[in-house]
Amino acid sequence: MLLPADPKAGYLSHKNELDDAIREVLESGWYILGEKVASFERNFSKYLNVASCIGVASGTDALNLALRASGVQYGDKVITVSHTAVATVSAIDWIGAIPILADIDPQTFTINPQEVEKILEKNNGASIKAIVAVHLYGHPADMYSLSEISEQYGVALIEDCAQAHGAMINGLKVGSFGTCGSFSFYPTKNLGAFGDGGAIVTNQQDILSQLCLLKQYGWRKRYISDSNGYNSRLDELQAAVLDCKLKWLDLDNKRRRDIASYYTKEFSDLPIETPIEIPNYHHVYHQYVVKVKKRDQLHQYLKMHGIGTAILYPVPVHLQPGYSKRVEIIDDGLLVTPRIANEILCLPIHPGLSDSDISNVVNSIKSFFG
Repeated sequence: MLLPADPKAGYLSHKNELDDAIREVLESGWYILGEKVASFERNFSKYLNVASCIGVASGTDALNLALRASGVQYGDKVITVSHTAVATVSAIDWIGAIPILADIDPQTFTINPQEVEKILEKNNGASIKAIVAVHLYGHPADMYSLSEISEQYGVALIEDCAQAHGAMINGLKVGSFGTCGSFSFYPTKNLGAFGDGGAIVTNQQDILSQLCLLKQYGWRKRYISDSNGYNSRLDELQAAVLDCKLKWLDLDNKRRRDIASYYTKEFSDLPIETPIEIPNYHHVYHQYVVKVKKRDQLHQYLKMHGIGTAILYPVPVHLQPGYSKRVEIIDDGLLVTPRIANEILCLPIHPGLSDSDISNVVNSIKSFFG
């Protein structure tokens, strides 16, 4: 079965170097908050051109701590989207804040700044402390518009970069625009670890100071908690893997973009709506997401022909039982979000795909449409 994502292929393509990095950690005897974590934090900061990076245990933790460090507290409201991984909303809910869900742009699937502004205007900014902008599927959200809105209303702007490692707007990498940016290193991400891992990046020293306290029990001095905090630490093994893989990220992203370009060209005469890339935006194609009316039939057809696809995300968060009563929706609700959820399909796209794999996907889809 051809998989929509294949982290094992990423390991095998650089097996010797990754094995050496893991062995070095194992033989060092130092497994938590050592030099490998510090090295990755330095290198990832440099890659993104941001001042600071803090490694944490997961992408969900990264969002949670970013919100806390930005001043979001129990009972505050945070604007985000329903068309996202549930982790985005879960992180807001976890700290006792209330997610207010805005609709998305029908072409990029990212948060619509006009809808964000409507929510802020209706609430006069009251109780709303932050916006979480998800750079979904590898395409950046409209950070210039969102930055203006966040400044106008005095709310924090958190970037959820879990699907957009290396994505850019006008040459500036995502994660560098907002109050802080959060990253996931789940194994299938563009930059993935061999387990869970995450990071928060920021250019603000006060945010960095809060993050250093929050990630480890509120300690400034070991065993003395100056404030309350968590236990959320990126471990040495994952940091060593990530430091290795960071060197190949841009090349891997280029391969994703080349595959996407080929798909888009080959599907141009089919009843498929292919992804767009806004001018001066750099899409890194964590997913290649098409819109198609016969989505479910195509999904099953490709499965029967040995091609795995994914539906991300089949049910918007506001319609899921665990969150339907824990979120707010303003006025006439979300018009674009439910429609998108019924039409999208993620095709295989990762650096491990061979040219013959890609041709197989294209030919199978052409065969489906006859």
